[in-house]
Amino acid sequence: MGPTQLTTQDHGKRVASVLEMEEEGLSLFPASDNPPEHAENPPLKRKKGPAPKMLGNEVCSVCGDKASGFHYNVLSCEGCKGFFRRSVIKGAQYVCKNGGKCEMDMYMRRKCQECRLRKCQEAGMREQYVLSEEQIRLKKLKKQEDDQARTVVVRPNPAHPPSPSHNLTPEQQSMIEKLVAAQQQCNQRSFTDRLKVTPWPQVPDPNNREARQQRFAHFTELAIISVQEIVDFAKQLPGFLELTREDQIALLKTSTIEVMLLETSRRYNPEIESITFLKDLSYNRDDFAKAGLQFEFINPIFEFSKGMNELQLNDAEYALLIAINIFSADRPNVQDQSLVERLQHTYVEALHSYICINRPNDHLMFPRMLMKLVSLRTLSSVHSEQVFALRLQDKKLPPLLSEIWDVHE
Repeated sequence: MGPTQLTTQDHGKRVASVLEMEEEGLSLFPASDNPPEHAENPPLKRKKGPAPKMLGNEVCSVCGDKASGFHYNVLSCEGCKGFFRRSVIKGAQYVCKNGGKCEMDMYMRRKCQECRLRKCQEAGMREQYVLSEEQIRLKKLKKQEDDQARTVVVRPNPAHPPSPSHNLTPEQQSMIEKLVAAQQQCNQRSFTDRLKVTPWPQVPDPNNREARQQRFAHFTELAIISVQEIVDFAKQLPGFLELTREDQIALLKTSTIEVMLLETSRRYNPEIESITFLKDLSYNRDDFAKAGLQFEFINPIFEFSKGMNELQLNDAEYALLIAINIFSADRPNVQDQSLVERLQHTYVEALHSYICINRPNDHLMFPRMLMKLVSLRTLSSVHSEQVFALRLQDKKLPPLLSEIWDVHE
């Protein structure tokens, strides 16, 4: 698989049908024309400087599979990198049925976890690098948030300065009520699609290949339902249909993953640290991992959801924040940026007034909410790394998601 190079006309043909809620159409996640070579930062042991260049024919030092980069100080594949990380985080203790004498290769790595972990350690993987890389990732996320806070989120519109009044106008009140109603309608419509989703397999063995494929299909089908829900909601946003078809596509194509993460955070339950879809389908971090996703992707999603949950936003605040996110004029391929900015400004003003009225003693809530949009930009880049990892694992995506991720099988 590789990135698909599309002209604007090609995008219009392949993506426009999503706006009409047909099977083929707009994709779920932002395009990644240049996926990163490595999903990890360079290991801490090496001296400052660029990571060694790869020729493309390197093999994993643990199992002999195709290597994707240097992970935890060792040239390894995505599978062994993830296995070592999970083993360290969980403090896993494995037992070999062959007395610890298994010869590790691409077949045996699935059969004997003890020998695989030992081979990881013998090859040079170090437990302390797992924690250190996580700390580096958090530091990197914080730095990106600080940098983007100065340039992203909402660009002020000199022609329409913020209103000094904190009272909602009748037009703003009507708009908010319409957004909340549209959101509820879209959510309700998704519940009827539950029976179309591949059932979650009740197989105790997490390494069972068929069960793992079923779990992956389960999540991709939930993702497709989410895409359709988001597109349906966007079409009901006041001002959205005023945009050209090309700008509608450009905005949706690059904002859908971020809107999905906002919607995911609404479904986060801090008591059981799980995310619930379609009313009562709940999943924790391990469930996502069992479907083939990496903890490097899973953990930031749960951390973001936890942070959003702490803000205790209501339906109106979520709906306005989603609208602001969709109407981002700095998205790639947006032609009429001035119109998109004017539309976004309408929702920014409404959110600011709404918060001032309903949270008069919390003067930091408004900037906190806008900063979450900065975090979403960072999570989009993390998602691109996950897509790259899925490509290395040769995961087969449904056509709709392949279109959105700009990959072809």
